[in-house]
Amino acid sequence: MPTPSHDHDHDHNRTHGDHDHGNGNGAGAAATGQEFWDSRYRESERIWSGRPNSVLVREAADLAPGRALDLGCGEGADAVWLAGRGWRVTGTDISPVALDRAAGHAADAGMADRIAFERHDLGESFPAGEFDLVAACFLHSPGEMPRERILRTAAAAVAPGGVLLVAGHGGPAPGAENPHPDLYFPTPQEVLAGLELPEDGWEVLVCAEHERTGTEADRPGHGYDNTLKVRRRA
Repeated sequence: MPTPSHDHDHDHNRTHGDHDHGNGNGAGAAATGQEFWDSRYRESERIWSGRPNSVLVREAADLAPGRALDLGCGEGADAVWLAGRGWRVTGTDISPVALDRAAGHAADAGMADRIAFERHDLGESFPAGEFDLVAACFLHSPGEMPRERILRTAAAAVAPGGVLLVAGHGGPAPGAENPHPDLYFPTPQEVLAGLELPEDGWEVLVCAEHERTGTEADRPGHGYDNTLKVRRRA
């Protein structure tokens, strides 16, 4: 589900700044989340850059491969990158159009046997099982999407010793126009609080905001993104 995306490289929702994977309802009252994102993906043969999100590369490069879950996988760049590093990946998106495209990219990369793609509206259903890494990169979408509840479900799917990685858009640079005034982007501290994690059960590894520039994103301009990385204690 795109809810924009993967690193501004593939916004699964995106607004997809990175590739925002959409999971909520479309911007129009009559459009469902699937209709909105299917339409968005049909606009072009490739919406996102095809590169993995830089935050995923930065934060997951040193993790030992295991089972990974990519929420809002979009066109599959993050899932393919993880599979190439030895992970067994489940990628999920709300859009069948995106999932078909992601499966094709996985096959082209020789990773089809390491990635299972599943369609989920994450507000209604969620992949089964436990995962050593659950990544939610730029899981934003116009319309209604219970993002906080989805992220709590994501945390519950992390295996002991595993990691939950949440990357999100922050606000625009001071004085800059907000390109998405209809969306609220929480701070990493707000995301952490919303997870309601027991302090004795989790370790906070990263909870920070960082500046985003046009060289990091598929869109021009400056602004801020944030990263939350937490590990479930074994």
